[in-house]
Parts: sequence; structure tokens; C-alpha cells
Amino acid sequence: MVKKGEGRQKGKKVKILDDCNLDKNQIPTTEINKIFSIKSFITLFTKSHYIQLLVALTLIGFFLRFYNLGFNSIWLDEASTYTFASMSISGIWQATTAGEFNPPLFYWVEHLMLTIGISEVIMRIVPALLGVLTIPLMYFIGKEFIDRNVGIIAAAACTFSPFLIYYSQEARAYSMGLFFVAFATFFFLKALKTNERTYWILFGVFSALAFWSHFYTLVMIGVLGLYALAVKIPEFRQDIRTFKPLILAGVVFTIICMPLIIVTIQLFAKRTASAPTFGIQGIDIIIETFREMSGFSTTLMYLFLILFAVGIAQAFLLDRKKGIFLVALTLLPFAISWFLSYQIPMVPRYLIILVPVYFVGIALAYKPVFTLISNRGVVYGFVALMVLLSVTNPFFASYYTQYTKEDWRGFSRQMQQIAKPGDFVVLIPGYIAQPFDYYYTNSSFGIIEFGATTAKDLDAIDARKANNTIYYVVTNDIYSANPAGDAVAWLKGHTKPIGQTTGIALFVSG
Repeated sequence: MVKKGEGRQKGKKVKILDDCNLDKNQIPTTEINKIFSIKSFITLFTKSHYIQLLVALTLIGFFLRFYNLGFNSIWLDEASTYTFASMSISGIWQATTAGEFNPPLFYWVEHLMLTIGISEVIMRIVPALLGVLTIPLMYFIGKEFIDRNVGIIAAAACTFSPFLIYYSQEARAYSMGLFFVAFATFFFLKALKTNERTYWILFGVFSALAFWSHFYTLVMIGVLGLYALAVKIPEFRQDIRTFKPLILAGVVFTIICMPLIIVTIQLFAKRTASAPTFGIQGIDIIIETFREMSGFSTTLMYLFLILFAVGIAQAFLLDRKKGIFLVALTLLPFAISWFLSYQIPMVPRYLIILVPVYFVGIALAYKPVFTLISNRGVVYGFVALMVLLSVTNPFFASYYTQYTKEDWRGFSRQMQQIAKPGDFVVLIPGYIAQPFDYYYTNSSFGIIEFGATTAKDLDAIDARKANNTIYYVVTNDIYSANPAGDAVAWLKGHTKPIGQTTGIALFVSG
């Protein structure tokens, strides 16, 4: 905080006098506000421990997200990305309107990446890069919400988060959705504080980009909009003109997203027409989301939840509105997800949008500790804690050396050695042909490929085999594609297992 009277006298620089300031040498506020200027950034880097830490964390985050980027083979969802990204720009949009349950922006970006080449690394570069850029964004969100200490602790949590590293190394839109939600949140906090039209417009723009990246980001954008209405109502009553910037943000969002909004309504009706066949329902989606955001660890989940609760309590002590903000942006998305889990398939990765709120809340827990100890080392201690809890997580012991996804690349090599020209290869369910064909094509190896989902499909294929050997490739997706279970029962009665690798099971005709 700036003490009264300081920095306002003629010829004196304005100084930042935070209760807990890591920068022993006071830095002019003008320099901090012009951080995006290259000259000012260099000045800050030489003087500010915050900027030095942030640069170090970003570089470490870059290494953690780009190291061994092509280690895991393309799995089902990433193969789906490849399928759509291989279409034309207009074809991708047509696929969205025809029923693809993901917006087209990520596919459009991946389409451009495929002009460079086709490989696991190229397909994952954009998610990894956006994952890195989310680290400094987390700092600015925390800084804008409370102070630089919250920002740097939240950035540290983001840097070493197994949850974020995992989805930064996956060719899906989750990392992109989080990046744009984080940007939108930053401008939302600026807009809420100043009510400046520019910040509200930028909030609308980045909210729209988030929605074009992943449908579920609309949940967080909607909650932010509701919160803005709630806290701004007293101002609106005094002067209706203060309502105009917020309305402008809504108009900008609507204009940019209008084509997608119409498609979303149609897809939602289609998706909810039948009960979900996979995913997590009810309270379990909340518990599992917290567990995964905490590093895929139940033990760490309890510790992080304690820190999160302390952070929320501290937010209420500092400013009741800030406490309400953290609670609203946690409870409302979870309440919506709990309800939707019975309508559509729901998995924790959709809720990656909660990470900024979760990490900022955890970072806020430093304040009561600092109140007791009154030492700058508390902030460094919390940064070190974020590092320690993550790097001692079993996730890091095996993540870069053991496959965490289905190894279709290795399985393809296995099939090349086993299957002979003229043999049948049956993929169950049929859509797993996407990752299989990415590495193994029947035209190259002379096999005859089929897709099957039900026992009826399998009977029809079996009737055509004559003297051919039939190999059946099965993944756990069969349980969602064929919830009746007749395909699994058929396999038990007509085939014998010959191996299983990273969730891919192989059977041969009996």
C-alpha cells in the first residue's frame, strides 16, 4: 500500500510500500505500470525480485511443458484433433455445425500448424506454449486481485502444477481455453476496479475467444458476468451511465460469438437428448476435480483445500467483495457442473477454468502466516512450498519416462509384426480407428480393417472371415460406446486374449 503523503511531493518518486515487499529497493509505480515497455521491463528485471522470480518460473514452466513433448503417442482425443484439423477451414466449421462437440478455433489453429508438418510435437506446440504463457498471466491476476505476493505464489503453483503440465502436453483445447479465460479474468478485474470501457471491451473479446476455444468456458464467463451485475447494481442505481461499459462487453461478446451461440444451443439439445454414457456424476465430479487440480493426489488435495479455505477467509477479512468473488467463482461452476453431470458427460478437465481461482485462493493463505511471522521469507516459503509439493508428487517421478496415454505408436509396431496381408483387424469401438490409423494403415500392410460396436456388428464380420485370422483391438471406450455390454460378452465367447498394452487389449479369433 502507499502511505498517505508519501510519493506525492514535488520531485519525489511514488514508492510501493507493501506490507510484505520482496523488493528492498523501492521501485517507482510508473515503472511497474509500464511493465510491458521493453525498457521498463529491463529496469524492473534488474531491480525487482518479483519480475526475476516470474521470469525464472516462466522459463522453468517452458522446460516442464516442452520437455519430451512427443514422448506419448497420439491417443484417441488427439487423433480426433488431427482428423478435424486436417479438414479445410470451412470444413472444420461445417463439422462443428454438423455435430462436433468442440468449437472450431483450436482446430483452425492446429490446421495451420499441420502446414509445418505432421508429428506429435507439432500438434502439441500450441497447447504447450499457451500453458507457458498462462504462468505470467496467473501472476497478473493475483497481483490485480490482491498483491504481487499472491501473484507470484499463484504463478509458482501454476508453473509446477502436474494438472496443467499434463494438459499443456495434450493436443486438445483445454490449455487454450484456460489461457483465454485467464486473460478475460485479468481484464475483468481491471474493469471491475476502474469501470473503463477499454477493459470491459477486452474482457468481452477474450471471453469470446475462450468460448470459441471450448464450450465449457461459458460457465466461467457467465459467472463473471453475474458477479459484475451483482456488485455493480448500487452504482447503476446512482448513475445508469456506469452500466454502459458492462453492456458494451456483453454486446462485443455476443457479436463475436453469435454464429457459435446458435450452434451451441443445437448441440446442447442433441447432447442432452440421452443420458451420458461416460464421465463422473454428482458430488464425485467436484471431489475428482479438486484432486486433479491438486496434482492428481488425494493427500495434496486435503492440504491445498485447507490453504484454499484459509485464503477465502483472508479474502473476506480484507474485502468482503473479494471473499464473495472467490466463493461465487468456485461454488457456481461446481453447482452447474453437478447438475450438468446428469445431462452430459462430465470430466474434471472441463473444469480447468477453475485453476486461476483455486491457485489465487491458495496463494492468499500466505497473509495470515505473514501476520504471525512478519518476515518476507514467508512469501519465499510459500513459493518453495508450491515447488516442493509438486516435485515430490509421484506424478513427476514417472511422467516423463512412462506412458500416460494409450501407446498407439508401440501397438502399431506390434501389429506390423503379427498381422499378415489379408488378415482382418476389428477395432472396437469403431472410432478408435482414428489413433490406430494415424500410425497403422491397412493400405500399407495389406490387412482388412473393420469397425464394430455391438455383438451384431461382430457377428456380421465373423461371418465373412473364411480362412482369415481376425484380430480384435479393444479399449475401455467399449463400455461407453456399448453400455449394454453385448460386445464384451461376445468377445469372451468367441476370442482369446493375446496381450494388453497401455489400455489397448488385443484378441484373436478362437
